[in-house]
Amino acid sequence: MREEKKWFSDHLIQRTVKALENNGFKTVLASDKNQALKEALQLIPEKAKVGIGGSVTVREVDLVSELIKRGNDVLENWSRKVTPEEDMAIRKGHLTCDVFITSSNAITEDGKLVNIDGMGNRVASMIFGPKKVIVIAGINKIVRDVHAGIDRIRHTATPMNVKRMGGTTPCVTNVCDLEKCQPPNRHCHVITIIEKIPIKTDTTIILVNEELGF
Repeated sequence: MREEKKWFSDHLIQRTVKALENNGFKTVLASDKNQALKEALQLIPEKAKVGIGGSVTVREVDLVSELIKRGNDVLENWSRKVTPEEDMAIRKGHLTCDVFITSSNAITEDGKLVNIDGMGNRVASMIFGPKKVIVIAGINKIVRDVHAGIDRIRHTATPMNVKRMGGTTPCVTNVCDLEKCQPPNRHCHVITIIEKIPIKTDTTIILVNEELGF
């Protein structure tokens, strides 16, 4: 990385970490995805039941396979085919697990978490239910403010996620058309903005100085 880019990213991530801490979140700064994996494993008890939210970032860090290898009870629905009934049970199980792990679609420089969800189960589990929540996010998720966060989700993250899932909404043509994009095919149904750490939810943000996920 060029010296100027490193200088810029270091200042951006440090500024965001400070803002997150001011908003009550515990924060861990990781230099890359390998360190992020080590930090996450240290935060998760070996006997814990762990819920994994829909997140490309978490899979890129290789956390799921490491947790399964070490013997944790892992609730996730990406690595194997599940029935609709099993899928719903897994999503509901996230609300009562010991540790819930996901990413955030965007994190603002003033320390807010911005997300858009389809069912709402992922964002619900980020807010209330699990004993502990861990959010892993790459530096590419950092945005100026909430407005920029929503814009990033609609024009960057969602098109790639819809493409990944084989969806047919307007954003797969790289154009977010909110009027044409309607249920049942629409993916963006629920917007959440977590301004401060939720009461009674122990939340740690692992911010990674590397691009991860969508």
